[in-house]
Amino acid sequence: MAEFLDLDLPDDPKLGHNITYFARALRAAGLPVGPGRVIDAVKAVQAAGFTNQRDFYFTLQACFVSRPEQRAVFHQVFRLYWRDPRYMEQMMSFLTPMVRGVAEERKAKAAEKRAAEALLDGVDRDLPDMPEMEDEGTEIEIDASRTMSSQERLQTLDFEQMSNSEMAEAKRLIAQLSLPVKPLRSRRTKADPFGARADWQRTMREAMRKGGEIHHLATKAPRIRWPNLVCLCDISGSMSQYSRAVLHFLHAVSNAKGAGWAKVHAFTFGTRLTNITRHLHQRDVDAALAAAGAEAQDWEGGTRIGACLKEFNHDWSRRVLGTGSVVLLITDGLDRDDPGALEFEMTRLHLSARKLIWINPLLRWDGFAPKAAGIMAMLPHVDSFRAGHNIASLQALSEAISREDDQGEKARLMAMMRAA
Repeated sequence: MAEFLDLDLPDDPKLGHNITYFARALRAAGLPVGPGRVIDAVKAVQAAGFTNQRDFYFTLQACFVSRPEQRAVFHQVFRLYWRDPRYMEQMMSFLTPMVRGVAEERKAKAAEKRAAEALLDGVDRDLPDMPEMEDEGTEIEIDASRTMSSQERLQTLDFEQMSNSEMAEAKRLIAQLSLPVKPLRSRRTKADPFGARADWQRTMREAMRKGGEIHHLATKAPRIRWPNLVCLCDISGSMSQYSRAVLHFLHAVSNAKGAGWAKVHAFTFGTRLTNITRHLHQRDVDAALAAAGAEAQDWEGGTRIGACLKEFNHDWSRRVLGTGSVVLLITDGLDRDDPGALEFEMTRLHLSARKLIWINPLLRWDGFAPKAAGIMAMLPHVDSFRAGHNIASLQALSEAISREDDQGEKARLMAMMRAA
């Protein structure tokens, strides 16, 4: 619940205008707030009154919040907008390095940075005083000729080379990506009047009801089912920047409607395996990744790929890979454990999955070669080997995941291994 401070209102507060601007901040923070909700909020405040701040808070919450996951965003924007000076200083310290030290150093909670960006976006801070200029006859021209080129540059820019603003824009683009998949034909069948196979059992049942005479030949067709998507994401120190972008991508896939996947399972591994599937089901991406980060205690640590794959094969393989699942393995393959044990676990994983796709950010280098022992042990046991260092590579994965013959760069690198 918000901390309510004294509001020093002017003589002419224009509360309706303030609620309107508050609604704009909520919309900028990601809440679906339209003009109708603004009108309802003004009427509700008019009916409930403005004498009690607690009533004011819950009145606006009832008008603007329609899902439980939106409460965290509303809570942070409310505190920041309705004059909490201490909270404003904390948000400024998160967004501008120039005022660090004003607030106590701490990590931002879920939706805090989004609330600060929604309210402070476009605000110029610490600028020198400029002479006043007449507004009459002033024309403002906006050059948008390079907008598309900047977006194209962002799509091909390495995640590790992005600034904070570029990474924020990249996350917004990643949230719009999808990962469609083709359905699988099941061995089981269903009744279909246009089916190509005769359903003799149903035909004979209908004939027995009519004295044994066959008046109609029933037909059937194979059922259609959707596979599971299982992601194993490396969160070691060398993969931290890439794994955060991939987890944003997985959150978008997990919450996308009509994507075709039956279930999406996500695991992180560094020195140990962690199941974060239930955390990615939260609709708010900040809250989901914050919960996943709290669950996985080995962020930016070491790497034990073989041991983590052994734990997955022993504890989780039969639970999540029993329906023709597609497995995404996101790691650089730099492992210090025994290569023989790693190769054995990769063989087990490959045999359990319908398709195993390895996403390696090291493939961004033109001179990449499979020289590391871990990479040489893993590469023969994957169906496809692709890069995953920028938005364009994730888009290419979306286009290639449904192609059965897609191998990515595996054939070329296997030829290099045989030649060496």
